[in-house]
Amino acid sequence: MSFDASAIGRAGEEQEYEVTDDALRAYAEATDDVPGGPVFAILPAWDAVARASRSVASDEVRPQVVHYEQDVFVHRPLAGGMRVRSSATPVALLGRPNGTSLITRTATRMEDGTLANEQYVAGFFRGAEAPPSVGERPPDHRLSSDEPPSAEISYRIAEDQTVRYAAASGDRFAIHLDDDFARSVGLPGRIVHGLCTMAFTGRAVLEAAGVDDPERISRLAVRFSAPVFPDDTLTTLIWDLGEGAYTFEATGRDGVTVVEDGRAELRDA
Repeated sequence: MSFDASAIGRAGEEQEYEVTDDALRAYAEATDDVPGGPVFAILPAWDAVARASRSVASDEVRPQVVHYEQDVFVHRPLAGGMRVRSSATPVALLGRPNGTSLITRTATRMEDGTLANEQYVAGFFRGAEAPPSVGERPPDHRLSSDEPPSAEISYRIAEDQTVRYAAASGDRFAIHLDDDFARSVGLPGRIVHGLCTMAFTGRAVLEAAGVDDPERISRLAVRFSAPVFPDDTLTTLIWDLGEGAYTFEATGRDGVTVVEDGRAELRDA
């Protein structure tokens, strides 16, 4: 069996993490941003997510996985000097026409048990057949406007972006660093990490909103619909829904939509 559905709903052990100013700075530099962005929240939860994924998906199908969705709810921004604990629970295994999605929910807590953030992480195993779908679907964040976008912001993805991001995040999966390996699993070449792309879109939303402080973001969600490649230009189209809520999508090479159903929510200053 490629997937063990019996692991759905089984929480893994908590993993401890110390947030440092150096780690915050390195992650920001790897995403061409400033420290304090919401996507950094994946770092304390990264090991827990990997363990949860391995509890469900076999080694046979793991090379086929790509990041499919990410939804971050920030209750308390992470800052240098904090010690946190993260747990991860695989909550759904969903069969799709051309593969299988594994949904993992994380919770990162302060030393006193206060919830710092929650995340839903979706990995998509291309071409892998799953048992019947089981578990809870993640919260909805589909794009909800038919009006023309209120802003359009473009950033260049650097040729060495994946190398810098791998060093700062610890995500050294070969599809991001090795063109030959990426081609061996059906990709055109190495692709930009999904969370790096997500950080760029969050930065674009803040720019469109005229907000300098990334800690104002209380929710950031995306669905990755196509790969982004080093040296691409990423263009984010943003719709202002009012009351601090935004939806967005992004395009990459040749105008291909690479991020869909983006949603950002900003807390009051």
